[in-house]
Amino acid sequence: MKKLLLPILCVTVLFSCRKLDQPITRDYTDAAYWRTADDALAALASCYENLSDDTYYFGDEALSDNGYVNGTGYKAVSLIAGGAYDPSNQRLTEEWKYRYTCIRKCNTVTTNIDRVTGLDSTLKNRILAEARFIRAYSYFQLAGWFGDVPFYTNLITIEEARSISRSNRETILDFVESELAAIRTALPVNNYSGAGNGYQEKDKGRITRGAAIALSARVHMFRSEWQKAIDDCQLLINNATNGTYALQSSYSNIFSPANEFNNEVIFDIQYGGGRTHGSQRNFLPQTVALLRSTLVPTQDLVDDYIMLNGKGIRETGSGYNENDPYTNRDPRLNATILHDGSTITDFDGKLQTILTKPGSTPATNSVDDQGASPTGYYFYKYYDRTATNYASGLNLIVIRYADVLLMYAEAKNELNQLDASVWNQTIRALRVRAGFNDAGATEFPGVGQEALRTIVRRERRAELAFEGVRATDIRRWKIADQVMSKPVRGIKVSGGAFRTDANGYIIAEDRLFSNPKHYLWPVPTFERDQNTNLGQNQGW
Repeated sequence: MKKLLLPILCVTVLFSCRKLDQPITRDYTDAAYWRTADDALAALASCYENLSDDTYYFGDEALSDNGYVNGTGYKAVSLIAGGAYDPSNQRLTEEWKYRYTCIRKCNTVTTNIDRVTGLDSTLKNRILAEARFIRAYSYFQLAGWFGDVPFYTNLITIEEARSISRSNRETILDFVESELAAIRTALPVNNYSGAGNGYQEKDKGRITRGAAIALSARVHMFRSEWQKAIDDCQLLINNATNGTYALQSSYSNIFSPANEFNNEVIFDIQYGGGRTHGSQRNFLPQTVALLRSTLVPTQDLVDDYIMLNGKGIRETGSGYNENDPYTNRDPRLNATILHDGSTITDFDGKLQTILTKPGSTPATNSVDDQGASPTGYYFYKYYDRTATNYASGLNLIVIRYADVLLMYAEAKNELNQLDASVWNQTIRALRVRAGFNDAGATEFPGVGQEALRTIVRRERRAELAFEGVRATDIRRWKIADQVMSKPVRGIKVSGGAFRTDANGYIIAEDRLFSNPKHYLWPVPTFERDQNTNLGQNQGW
């Protein structure tokens, strides 16, 4: 078995539930269950099944200025991104349901595991730690999107679910932080693959100590707790007893099927073993995936990739040529995005050149074709040529070591401590790995805190594009109301039936993000209909 997430029929059936107000009707509480270690592990596997999936992972990119969904795919995220949604929106309704289903499953494990007599204490503590991590992750997602939400760690009844009120966001985040600190020592250091440690190949992908530390750092970053984030990151950077992590030598290889479970990955969503995702059919060119392209990059993302000399494209001396826009750019641009003139080896092993300018041949990839990318760009990262019928078993990375370095650099800068030493350990290391060799890009720039903040944030965007973090970043930086209130732009065109801005760049969609209203999602209509004690967020 490739992954731990092989479908377990009995688990899936017994743990299926709709949402907070509809708890599991057949909890694992009867005498026939909770007898053996396998029972506890099966219940834990069900928690992993609700950890996350590709719909949320990739859909989140379109909740930022990195991506755009043409239509109502990915649970209608385009309506949220455009500011034209209400409390009945599918994505926010499903998010609430999905996370509380997961929390219910985790509470079932933590509540019932003591019923397994004779369970090895080390295994018991590990199972509890994994369930508590997944529960903490779910609460972090809920608090991030909704703010105040119902909070509980026991198995509540239907009646309780219909009367419970929301807890303060900060109280929930305090809980998340305390959980992630408490469970660390019960988790293994590495990815369950060390010889002689009692683990098997099937255990790969389970939560590790490094994942708990890295997620804790991310929560601290969300709360602007800079020193605490630094302390967590240093545990991963300096202390091998918390997991030996390093940058891969090749940026693009991080996301290849042949290189899964590499030592840059700290926490990822598991696929394979019967569980696949088909999102690549929504973001690849039609000539590759034979389906309309709906999840696409924006011109704003493309513009943020720096030149090989380290300068932004609008900076004096950058050498940027608007008529030759993809030359001498950050190598991560070509590793992440397909543009006019890019090449890709398709599923049949044929090398294709992707032409997206209006009137290109074949027309199916041209921006003026109905099924092509409306921005003239396609995402390339996470392309899996080994997929059968486009269904990929490639794991989706939630946190990797590069993210730890970027969090460390950002937190250091916020405390005005980003010096040449920190730069070399973080930004320089990432750029050298990416393929930069010009001193203008690799050497410490010696500028002030505000200028360094711009550099670090841009670096984070380029390194982690299409990995689902940008939507959270722009919200915690409180710039979402700026970057999400601009039109979604595509490539520059001349002539044709396109709506363009004053500089000739395609406008695919207008967006609106109101401050403070849109910084929190509304409590879903269905939930408030079932529970009048939930209240509502400001402006909704």
